Amino acid sequence: MLKTTTLFAVGLAGCVWTHAATAADPSYTRSLAATCFTCHGTDGRSVDGVPPSLAGLNRDYLLKQMQDFRDGKRPATIMHQHAKGYTDEQLALIAGYFAAVSPGRAAAAPAPR
Repeated sequence: MLKTTTLFAVGLAGCVWTHAATAADPSYTRSLAATCFTCHGTDGRSVDGVPPSLAGLNRDYLLKQMQDFRDGKRPATIMHQHAKGYTDEQLALIAGYFAAVSPGRAAAAPAPR
């Protein structure tokens, strides 16, 4: 029994450490947020505000909106499907990422060659 308990404790500690290390990794956080870039613009700065820019919005507001989309409490065309793929922890990381980005105009697309 002691051997099983010890193995379980070691495994659990490893999972907690891995989760904490992943959550603290800026590359991981940006990769989660990057799934939003296609519609909301690079770093959450949409072109002409359609769909809404996310850059610089309040973290708690963003988190609540994403949770409401995921949980079906807020109507949407596609956001409810997109948000369902994330845990609360991942949504919090995404919200924190966009809250930390300074708002501004979207960068212009490069000229065709």
